[in-house]
Order: sequence, then structure tokens, then C-alpha cells
Amino acid sequence: MPFRADLAAESLRGQASAPRYAAAAPKRIAVAIAGLHRAPAIDAALETQALFGEAVDVYEERDGWCWAQLTRDGYVGYLKSAALGAPLAATHRVSALRAHLYPSATIKSPPVMALSMGALVGVQDFAPPFARLSGGGFVIAGHVAALDAHADDFVAVAQKFLHAPYLWGGRTSEGIDCSGLVQGALAAAGVAAPRDTDMQEKALGAMIDPAGPLKRGDLVFWKGHIGAMLDGATLLHANGHHMMVVAEPLAEAVRRTKEKGGGEVTSIRRLNL
Repeated sequence: MPFRADLAAESLRGQASAPRYAAAAPKRIAVAIAGLHRAPAIDAALETQALFGEAVDVYEERDGWCWAQLTRDGYVGYLKSAALGAPLAATHRVSALRAHLYPSATIKSPPVMALSMGALVGVQDFAPPFARLSGGGFVIAGHVAALDAHADDFVAVAQKFLHAPYLWGGRTSEGIDCSGLVQGALAAAGVAAPRDTDMQEKALGAMIDPAGPLKRGDLVFWKGHIGAMLDGATLLHANGHHMMVVAEPLAEAVRRTKEKGGGEVTSIRRLNL
């Protein structure tokens, strides 16, 4: 929650004691990817990432940094002030792994940026093959989906990230971590999930017998790690051993994790989708 020793959100007055309170100033992410850091420094630990169009509540701005909370999953941290813009109503989300944002309606124009899957945009109108954005620019119409259009198979969404590099706190094909992979894939299927593995283990699905049989979409948890089953025997996960998203035998992941001191599987959970 937005609380520090010296500052808290106005909404927490009476619940949390702080020398001063600040009302939320609504903003949105105006760059392709914005890092949310633990402290107001570019080399501070990356907590997570915010994507283009996502809503942010800002509580303090100082020296080029904002202390803010992401509306998507409640994460609180520091964002570069230059990454933020005025709120804009979203109508669609990026459904492709990457979608170029063009300044004009031609693929020959140099893109302004590449939007990542899950980024939010407001579509003004469609002029195939483009969608014109209300905030300016064009994307390929087939690379976006209406906010209420959901993927049928979240595992198929996660598979699009196969071989994407591992990045602690990452949420995109440029770099992604285990919980970011699951959170983003589930979001594409219309399922809201927390950002971190411990919260995901508490919030998602129902625990099943780890002896199986397992099926596609089952979520496998270790302390601090999560993966999704591709089938009864194969795990898809972003991990620090391979430093990328891989599909491998679950038995191999279980053996290696235990050998490296990561412990046993803590639970396997099945979603009702």
C-alpha cells in the first residue's frame, strides 16, 4: 500500500500514521516500458515494470522521480517522472508479443516505440490494416484486442514468450520473470492475478494432489517460483537457471531445484477456467 514513514496516501488517513498525507494524482504510463524501482535511483532494485497506457496514482514528485502506485496490481515504488503522461481512456490492449507504434499510417514510417503485450491503448477508429489511436499514432489492427476480448488458453499466450530472456521484475518479451509470465498470460485470458508468487499461490485456483495426474494449465509452485504445465509432464517457466523462458520436463525442474537448494514443490494448483 502507498505508505512510507514520512508520507501516506490520503485514503489511508485514520488507518496508517504518517506526518503527512497526499491525494492520488492520476497518471498513465506514456513510454513503452517503465521500471518501478525500490528507491528513486536508476540502479535501485527493479520491483516490476509498468506498460504503456497503464494507470498510475502519483503521491509525490521530486527530482525527476515519482512515488506512485500501479493501479493494475497495487505495486508501490518509484517511476521516472518523464515516463508519465495524462490519463487516457483505454479501449484495447496489445495482444501481439510486440506491436509497433507508427507516427503515420504506413509500415515504412520509423516506429515511435514497440508496445509490449498487455499495453493499453485507446483506439479512435479502424482503417485496416491500422488502428488509429486517440493519443496519436497507429498500430496494426490485428495486434490489438478489445478489453473484453479474452484468450481461450492462457498457456498458449505464455508460450509466445518461449526463449524470452529472464529478467527479475520483467513483464515483456525483452525480459520477464516467472510470476510476470503467469500474471500476463492470465490477464490476456481475463483472469486478474497478483504480481508475486507467494500471493499467486494464495489467490489462484485450488490445490490438487501433486501425485497427479496433471494437465495443461496447472500451476506449480516452489518458494519464490512458479511455472505452468504445458501438458501432464512438461513445465513452462521463466527461470534463473536457463535465464530464459523454457519448456522442460517437470521432473527435471523438480530435481534441479532441490539440488540447488530451492526446496520442494510447495503446491500444485488448478484453475477453474
